Amino acid sequence: MLRLLEPPDSCHHELLDRLYSGSYEKPFIVDNGQRRFLHFDFGAIQSAMEMRNPQRLALAYTRKMMAFLLFNRRPKRILLLGLGGGSLAKFCYGNLPEASLTAVEVSHDVIAMRDEFGIPEDDHRFRVVNANGSAYISVTTQPEDVILADACDRWGVAAELGSADFYRQARSRLSADGVFVVNICGDEGIAAAHLEKIRDAFDDELLSLQVQKDSNVIVFGFKGQRPDLRCGQLEASARDLKKRFRLDFPRYARYIARDSKLPQPPTARGA
Repeated sequence: MLRLLEPPDSCHHELLDRLYSGSYEKPFIVDNGQRRFLHFDFGAIQSAMEMRNPQRLALAYTRKMMAFLLFNRRPKRILLLGLGGGSLAKFCYGNLPEASLTAVEVSHDVIAMRDEFGIPEDDHRFRVVNANGSAYISVTTQPEDVILADACDRWGVAAELGSADFYRQARSRLSADGVFVVNICGDEGIAAAHLEKIRDAFDDELLSLQVQKDSNVIVFGFKGQRPDLRCGQLEASARDLKKRFRLDFPRYARYIARDSKLPQPPTARGA
């Protein structure tokens, strides 16, 4: 089943032509009865929800973004840049009861679909703000314990979250033990450019986690020095987190240690 943000009397044939040609400009929902998907086009899935378990993180990259808990187990303030189908927002809201969350989403149309994905109503712990993420972070002053940047469009990381200045602003908004987490998507050239900007903004205090099936890279940036991955305490923490959240934190910790060196830019060769 297709669900569109259109009046009931719209021309269905015209809408389908625009959908399949890629010229339709609004987000839309594909529902197969078991899962509900948010799309900007048919080329990629933006978000997925299991109908029987709406809080479960259905996509691998969202589960791996939660690996920030290896480095900050009890965040008090979480800022989400990009709402989508609300997968991360719902998981954090339901599983981190001591945290307050703000989700910033630039698209009115995406926010209009929040009920379709069971995103909680605004309350004393959670709110959705319709704003440009980069502009929002440039004017806020409250330190954030975790910033989750998951804003991808049809081509990769959304342009408003892709500048070097944005990454520097994000680091400045972190608390002393804060963690910045970004989902890097798009082709290799685009991803490499983003990695260079993040590396510069965070003085290389970074860790990474590859998402094998999707070719995404999850990057963790730290306000201070990045954690020592040789510490046995991290393994014990990962086992405890797995019991608490039912996510494979020990495997995430091993992969982060394996992938701890981010891809380096190619060096020029002499003639």
